[in-house]
Amino acid sequence: MNASLTPEEILRWHIAAGADEAIGETAIDRYAAPPKQPVVFREDRPSLPIAPAPPALDGAHPALACRTLAELKDALFAYEGCALKKTCRQTVFADGTPGSGVMLVGEAPGADEDRIGLPFVGASGRLLDRMLASIGLDRNSCYITNLVPWRPPGNRKPEQTEIELCLPFLIRHIELVAPRFLLLLGGAPTSALLGRHDAISRLRGRWHDCVLPREGKIVPALPTFHPAYLLRTPAHKRLAWADFLALRKRLDGAA
Repeated sequence: MNASLTPEEILRWHIAAGADEAIGETAIDRYAAPPKQPVVFREDRPSLPIAPAPPALDGAHPALACRTLAELKDALFAYEGCALKKTCRQTVFADGTPGSGVMLVGEAPGADEDRIGLPFVGASGRLLDRMLASIGLDRNSCYITNLVPWRPPGNRKPEQTEIELCLPFLIRHIELVAPRFLLLLGGAPTSALLGRHDAISRLRGRWHDCVLPREGKIVPALPTFHPAYLLRTPAHKRLAWADFLALRKRLDGAA
């Protein structure tokens, strides 16, 4: 529009363009800041559901009464206190030789483990087998289990409540196996068993004391990276290799 037009000419131009009706008595300042909307607190707003507290884990917990691994396995298969059991195919208990002296603890089963019923049988399991073979071990010369025996939906990480429900089974599992050494694969079993919440990158490669509370027994534990993490971050395989060498030295009595 020509800036030299008079207000009357501008009005005629708008009428000719079809803008023949005003929507308000006053003009709108398009450059003014919008007015602040008042905050309204509604008393009838629906409240969010509150997650139920986990059941108390006292002396009546079924894991504590188990005197053998067979009894522990039966108790775990019969346990209905964790909702994960309802979303997976089966309970993944363990694999390997209980009296081998070396017990590996992972996080939770994945899709392949849930289908087959054994821990570490997928891609991360194949990597773990190669890492064990590199220090002269295999599934017959070690014992493998998980912190959580049921696959979380979508392979997500186990939630803290789920870990707390499964931890008594794992502790009793360790008591019954009585390993010389523990190899903790990843941050979840490391935090649960050692009570440490540092990043696994800070805890790995050093021996820690895993205290079994009921017996007061101490088992040397070595945290390292989970094989699934190493598949995603192959640059850290070098560090995991050093951890496995540390385990081999401890087994040989050299450290």
